[in-house]
Amino acid sequence: MATTMTLSGPDLVRRRGLRQMRAVALSLLVLAAIVYVLTLHRDGAWGYVNAASEAAMVGALADWFAVTALFRHPLGLPIPHTAIVPTRKNSLAESLEQFVTENFLAESVVAEKMTSAQVSRRAGEWLAGGNHAERIVAEGARTVGVVLPKLGDADVTAFVRSSLLPRFAQEPLSPIAGHFLESVVDDGAHHALFDLVVDEAYAWLRDNRDTLADVVGPRAPRWSPRWVDSLVIDRIHREALTWLADVRDNQDHAARQAVDRLLGQFAADLQHDPAMMERFEAFKRRMLEHPDLAPSLTAVWDAVRTALIDAIADPSSTLQTRSVQAIQDLGKRLQTDDALRARVDTRAAEAVGYVVRTYGSEIVSVISDTIERWDGREASARIELHVGRDLQFIRINGTVVGALVGLVIHTVSEFL
Repeated sequence: MATTMTLSGPDLVRRRGLRQMRAVALSLLVLAAIVYVLTLHRDGAWGYVNAASEAAMVGALADWFAVTALFRHPLGLPIPHTAIVPTRKNSLAESLEQFVTENFLAESVVAEKMTSAQVSRRAGEWLAGGNHAERIVAEGARTVGVVLPKLGDADVTAFVRSSLLPRFAQEPLSPIAGHFLESVVDDGAHHALFDLVVDEAYAWLRDNRDTLADVVGPRAPRWSPRWVDSLVIDRIHREALTWLADVRDNQDHAARQAVDRLLGQFAADLQHDPAMMERFEAFKRRMLEHPDLAPSLTAVWDAVRTALIDAIADPSSTLQTRSVQAIQDLGKRLQTDDALRARVDTRAAEAVGYVVRTYGSEIVSVISDTIERWDGREASARIELHVGRDLQFIRINGTVVGALVGLVIHTVSEFL
């Protein structure tokens, strides 16, 4: 090549192919020249051969000039409009960048390709097959195992105090809490907790009659006989147990409806009542400003981190086993659940479309940036290395077609 540059293995193969095709094209030109010289000034059929060889030389030389002019000055002569690639590489790079952007990185084109590629199905097959899930969990565990021990308590406490708690203090949480509570009430998710409270209250009251007597007894009148107090306490105990059992067994009990109304009103007030919202925010600020909150959160984090490190260090731990199973189950669902697969493909296409729409021009700019860093000769050499072999067919075709055209012209001339 005309410039020195580092060639990879595939580049060396391309260079050998380029040299071979150049040799073929040059051999045809030399063959045409030899035939032309041998048949010069000869009549008869040799005249046709001479005309064909002459035209073949013209075609070969013309196409040699055209191909060579793309990459360098033919014969080193500074002929205008030659050495096009080295002299206009920047504008060519910009044109190539624009072409790729408009035709390959168009959002619609990329989204259509993502949809037709069935990425979710292929991902599902990959996740469910072989030991890919185990590898994912192992790599994730290795990464987390390296990161977690480096997060010391001092760092976590500093983050909680300097970033997390001030952020919560500034962010109004009352509407969020109200909306969350409203969703809980609408879905009836609190009923299970209410049932648990009633069951525990019933069990405790059933087994703690004496405790109830200790609470109620001192409040009886001094003049009341002991046996009367005992009868009253027994009656209160029975009635309370009966009421709790009724609440427990009757899903439409007035107490349950009252709790639903209370929680629903509380949720609405947290979102719309300024007084309630201010009380909630004041309570939140008092909690966040408590000096023991940050150390408590750090202690919780330390316990969670220790448990995670222990689970990660054991390949047979429940965490890793269930993680592998979850990934494999996801892979199977991606193969069989058409609705899930459609959602995943849609979201993937939207994500890629966003990346292309937002960063497409920056991604494609690597073309022009890379070519602009090359000098003219290097750019010409690299491009010729990739397309030069195919361009030699232009020279070969020019030689052959020139010979045929010359033969036709000579035939027509003789006929006329």
